[in-house]
Amino acid sequence: MDIKEKVLNLEDELIRLRRDFHKHPELGFKEFRTAKKVAGYLEDLGLEVETNIAKTGVVGILRGNKPGKTLMLRADMDALPIQEQNDFTYKSAVPGLMHACGHDGHTAMLLVAAKILSEYKDQIKGNIKFVFQPNEETAAAKMMIDEGVLEDPDVDGAFGIHLWTPIESGKIAISEGAVMGGLYEFEVDIKGKGGHTSAPQQAVDPILTASDLIQTVQSIQTREIDPLKPTTIMFGEVKAGTATNIIPEEAELRGTIRYLYRDIEENPAQPKKRFERIVENVCNTHNADYDIEYIVESPPVYNNSEMVKKAQETALEVLDDRDKIVDYTNLAGEDFGEFSDAVPSTFYFIGTGNKEKGTDYAHHHPKFDIDEDTLKTGVEMHVRSALNYLK
Repeated sequence: MDIKEKVLNLEDELIRLRRDFHKHPELGFKEFRTAKKVAGYLEDLGLEVETNIAKTGVVGILRGNKPGKTLMLRADMDALPIQEQNDFTYKSAVPGLMHACGHDGHTAMLLVAAKILSEYKDQIKGNIKFVFQPNEETAAAKMMIDEGVLEDPDVDGAFGIHLWTPIESGKIAISEGAVMGGLYEFEVDIKGKGGHTSAPQQAVDPILTASDLIQTVQSIQTREIDPLKPTTIMFGEVKAGTATNIIPEEAELRGTIRYLYRDIEENPAQPKKRFERIVENVCNTHNADYDIEYIVESPPVYNNSEMVKKAQETALEVLDDRDKIVDYTNLAGEDFGEFSDAVPSTFYFIGTGNKEKGTDYAHHHPKFDIDEDTLKTGVEMHVRSALNYLK
């Protein structure tokens, strides 16, 4: 029986798993039901299983019968605080939560891949680590690394998959270099001096300061950094004030800095440092104080050229059509960048956008869904990537 046939025989199970995870979404670090189901599935396969890594993470280890390298395959498990607007039978049963990014599919694909690969134990030279990560939306990869996920046995390389609705179903996007953005999610608390709007000279207006800051920061990406180094600084949340005739004490700003290059000290772009400089100077200009806190930090996802070559060769086996293997880069954050900074890695995208099936909504949209026909592609990519890497 060849690999395609093995995957096809498990398609019903694959879809059942995905729909079960979709119906029971859990936020990051709260994936208790998901983690229990994942751990039980891996234990039933006879794998070594470790739980409670980075709180709710699970790792299954398949040790081949011959010595060799260790490959990591990673899936993420967390859902999002979004009220689902889909109306199928397996829609979220948890009010205010849904899988709106494809992680339910990622988890199901890797479980079924582990099932197939466990049948090849006698032929595998080396080891495979199946890593099920919690809280990808707010960066738990570094926690897993700090807790030893890349050790014992030491990981030599890693692959990760993301189902991606902006890419047409039937295509796989595999590119060298930076493929997803580095991310700083920030909070800026501007502290002014409250007062009455009839006497603004007696106050320090944090709203005016915030307005100036939002405008001035835009010069970083348009005037200070090379346009060939993609950078965005966006404000997604602004809070200030309680009444029309009151100058408030504080204004709170939340947003993201995203970039598509390695933000090392030697890099002249340094968007974070430029951002902090402007915050400081604008606040000083308005006689306001401030605090900056970074809620999330993660580097860009940076694909290793040799690992890219291996993934592209595998994709050609899976699709048998070179024209369906495409390039793709975007600025969305993905903490797989922590892994790609630590070991040679490749993170690639499996197209799952199909307008006729209604799976062309953007990620994080309340009507997000995936084309379940593409789940088989993910499983086959995992299986063939592992076998090819460990030859």
